[in-house]
Amino acid sequence: MSKKVAFLVAAEGVEQIELTEPWKAVTDAGHEAVLVSPKAGSVQMFNHLDKGDTQQVDLTVPDARVGDFDALVLPGGVANPDALRQDQQAVALVKEFVASGKPLAAICHAPWMLVEADVVAGRRLTSWPSLRTDIRNAGGDWVDERVVQDGNLTTSRKPDDLPQFCSALLESIQHGSASQAAGSAAGAGSTT
Repeated sequence: MSKKVAFLVAAEGVEQIELTEPWKAVTDAGHEAVLVSPKAGSVQMFNHLDKGDTQQVDLTVPDARVGDFDALVLPGGVANPDALRQDQQAVALVKEFVASGKPLAAICHAPWMLVEADVVAGRRLTSWPSLRTDIRNAGGDWVDERVVQDGNLTTSRKPDDLPQFCSALLESIQHGSASQAAGSAAGAGSTT
């Protein structure tokens, strides 16, 4: 059964491969991918510090509703989550998504959005190493592993982890919100 997956990014600064590879995995699996951003138009992707391609926004954050989606993906890039965490509607969307029990996957610097949404306390996750202190200060259990799943959260460290990240993302989408919410409610541990 086809699912609808939101990809939340800022207007500029998303790491191109961290958007395009999960997007391809989702669409190749027969699901619908929707690009969500604070403003209409297009988003500028980057390959590290160099401008990459652009991609058209499908839906703005003010028009995005958790109930319309089966999962949320937060790609990284340093500037992307740093800009997004200053948008209170984007932060509220992430917080509501985590609370819903639906799958949420974040890679590299994207877990900054989880810190800003105040949803990492008591959760086990990973990220780009420079976020380690921020995650721990927010009450999260940071680990250095390719992919970490804790309840409805899936996190990875960097672009090199994309194969494992995409596989875990598809698995969480396939299992759906009911099993994810049940696992989270039961205090299910993490898998790597």
